[in-house]
Amino acid sequence: MPNTKTYVKQFLKWRYKHISNKTFVQLMSVVVGLLAGLAAVTLKNLTYFIESLLGKAIVFSDYQLYFILPIVGLTLVYLYTKFINKHPISQAIPSILLSLSKHKGLLSIRKTYTPLLTAPLTVGFGGSVGLLGPAVKSGAAISSNLSRFLHIDVKTRSLLIACASAGAISSIFQSPIAAIIFAVEVFSLDLTMLSVLPLLLASISGVLTSYFFLGNEALFNFSLTEDFQLGDVPFYILLGVGTGFSSIYFTKMYFAIFKFFKRFRSPKYKLLVGGLTIGVMLYFIPPLYGEGFGFINNLLDGNHIEALGKTPFDAFLDNIWVVIALLFGITVFKAIAMTTTLAAGGAGGVFIPTMVMGSALGNAVAKAINNLGLGLGVSESNFTLIGMAGLIAGVIHAPLTAIFLIAEITGGYELFIPLMITASISFLITKNFLDHTIYTKELAKKGALLTHNKDQAVLTLMELDDVLETNFKSVSPEMTLGEMLMKSVAKSTRNIYPVLDGENKIVGIVLLDDIREFMFNKDLYDTTFVKDVMHAAPEYIFYAEDSMKQVMQKFQDSGAWNLPVVQNGKYMGFVSKSKLLTAYRRKLINYTP
Repeated sequence: MPNTKTYVKQFLKWRYKHISNKTFVQLMSVVVGLLAGLAAVTLKNLTYFIESLLGKAIVFSDYQLYFILPIVGLTLVYLYTKFINKHPISQAIPSILLSLSKHKGLLSIRKTYTPLLTAPLTVGFGGSVGLLGPAVKSGAAISSNLSRFLHIDVKTRSLLIACASAGAISSIFQSPIAAIIFAVEVFSLDLTMLSVLPLLLASISGVLTSYFFLGNEALFNFSLTEDFQLGDVPFYILLGVGTGFSSIYFTKMYFAIFKFFKRFRSPKYKLLVGGLTIGVMLYFIPPLYGEGFGFINNLLDGNHIEALGKTPFDAFLDNIWVVIALLFGITVFKAIAMTTTLAAGGAGGVFIPTMVMGSALGNAVAKAINNLGLGLGVSESNFTLIGMAGLIAGVIHAPLTAIFLIAEITGGYELFIPLMITASISFLITKNFLDHTIYTKELAKKGALLTHNKDQAVLTLMELDDVLETNFKSVSPEMTLGEMLMKSVAKSTRNIYPVLDGENKIVGIVLLDDIREFMFNKDLYDTTFVKDVMHAAPEYIFYAEDSMKQVMQKFQDSGAWNLPVVQNGKYMGFVSKSKLLTAYRRKLINYTP
């Protein structure tokens, strides 16, 4: 019987003969959007099922289970990771960005199903993270493996991964336009007709999947009751400033907590410390449990008592300033709870916790304005929504995603102007203080970050191994001129010779121009040594340390045509400027749609 490879070959032959590449990409975008949407729906349903099972037990225990459940969830994730998955959990968006820049868009097949198991266990048992990141990760892995199975080229594979991400986001939020913009802003995708149509098809496919399985119920129960007033502009500017600095706090706290947890060498200590920390926070601040969509909806309904839940401060909730303080507390502690969950070994995303934090801040600011006793009045529900947009714009540096997402999930664009004001101010403040986001900081350090700057993106996609040349004849410092000519120059087609010591460390170089004037003077063959004519290289390239941008800069600064490559002090070969520029031009042609 024909095997799978035979069927694939037959399909590919039929496809090349009957379907154009453009049409095939569009069909594939629909498929990956559908599969990513299914992954997102599965993720949501599993999580809500676990939460519904545990909800009654939490109430029955008089909320004492808050101290235990996060540890249980993190332990289950740890056991799965150690004995079944056998690979550490990576953060969703950064791992996808790394695969696009350095691994040709290839993602392990394990990443298709691992997020569907680990994220519900984390969130369902109280982990204060979101489901968007795991949904995007699962959808991207599905798209990557399907593309590899069908022998799709690297450029198209990257586009389909972005399509899967758009499908997952569209399915979770039922916001197809924001999903497209997210793919463009976060994945640094070029917005051309070749990319827009597949993204649109994938986004539609994802949202239709959500409608089919979950109905057309809006994510947030919100009806606009108060229109935008011109007199509220100063308050929206204030909110933009507040969300901007809150975004900086969020980002810095994220990296500080991860740095703290690196002190624990054993994952067991991490989950124990992390689980207990989350449990204590949940007991005092119940809205930190899980994703937090219920908290946001209660704030939008004007029910802050229900939003805050049962806390040790219930007796003081008649005082509005206590409520405001608790809302600010959620703003502060949501970042801590989310990062602790991830650093302790949990699986989840950053995006939705950002929305929760923004909603709490926006509502608190509105309540503070309304209760200052100055006769001022603003819409608390509007500020709740716009606070979310401000945090999204600041934390992930995606202002357009923030604006269109909030506009879509609320079912209207009446708040477009205040959304633009707050999101743009928050983004500008955060961007001025932080060059990179939670998603991109570590990638930027490694030189593995794709950006909208095409030159930078092409250099990021290039690998040093692709331009490294090793066909150079080496010489030693003690070698005579005659030996050098006989053993190296006569047998080489290159005009540069690395001088290596006994440990294969480069101590200098000799150019053919350095010996050209006297290389035929036999009187010098036995009296002139390599160490007499060698000189230092104008610059060195450090393998696995220098990014391709740094390599290009070293050629520009030194004016050299060849530079040696070293790793841990050992000579590896040379990179020539001509080969580097040729590789750059080829990559640019392949990268450009």
